[in-house]
Amino acid sequence: MDTTPLNFPNTSPLHVSPAEVESWIVEEDADYIVFNKPGNIVCHPSKNGPWSSLVGAVKESRKMATLHLVSRLDRETSGILIIAKNKNAARTTQMAIEHRLVSKTYLALLRGEMPAPTLVDQAIGKDNTSPIAIKHRISHAENARSAVTFFEPLLVKNHYTLARITPHTGRTHQIRVHAQWLGYPIAGDKLYGPDERLYLEFVENGWGPRHEATLELHRQALHAARLEFKTHLFQRTFAAPLPEDMRKLCLEKIACTPNDLATALALQPSP
Repeated sequence: MDTTPLNFPNTSPLHVSPAEVESWIVEEDADYIVFNKPGNIVCHPSKNGPWSSLVGAVKESRKMATLHLVSRLDRETSGILIIAKNKNAARTTQMAIEHRLVSKTYLALLRGEMPAPTLVDQAIGKDNTSPIAIKHRISHAENARSAVTFFEPLLVKNHYTLARITPHTGRTHQIRVHAQWLGYPIAGDKLYGPDERLYLEFVENGWGPRHEATLELHRQALHAARLEFKTHLFQRTFAAPLPEDMRKLCLEKIACTPNDLATALALQPSP
């Protein structure tokens, strides 16, 4: 069952319950817990207490002193996230990620109509022109890091695109930076969307009238849909369906039928 909340109207820390944490589990075995993370909860423990983050909540609910976050997502990005229960399991999966033996697939609703599949090969670095310390941008500076992302439109209509996205590298905010650079920013993105000041205003005062008038969703419409490990030690695939808030947004903005959306999501990736 999809339990993703449809919005979060302010910056107050979300405190989750043990039942909610359990409802987000996709798979679990002796080594791993795989979650379908909602798009409104941080991964790492915060000063707001253990129940305000996924890792903190898992530690509390499972009485685990130590666990290992194999993959991570931004607070507003939903989807597949893996926690390892022991060092050996963490090492196996983290080495696979380090050696790029992992295939990641995201779904996003983009602003604008993307006409064809597009490969972006543009390095990324800190955006020193922005007052926001965490912001990144396309950069040709010496310390910029190579970044490659493949965008594939699935549904295109009414100035929006539902896209399947495959990052070939794992840089900070990579998909969001590349989407903005292409001219197709992710719907609902406060930082890489129409005005970065929306991010500052949200941090300072929470969701307000300008956000309501400018953004399509209370979070960025980005979802980690699939994670596939391809090593001889670990060959597993984990998947999470499009969350309800993004599904409703696609039906509204693209003006497609539920059947159209289901058909598009079932399409096999391009070779």
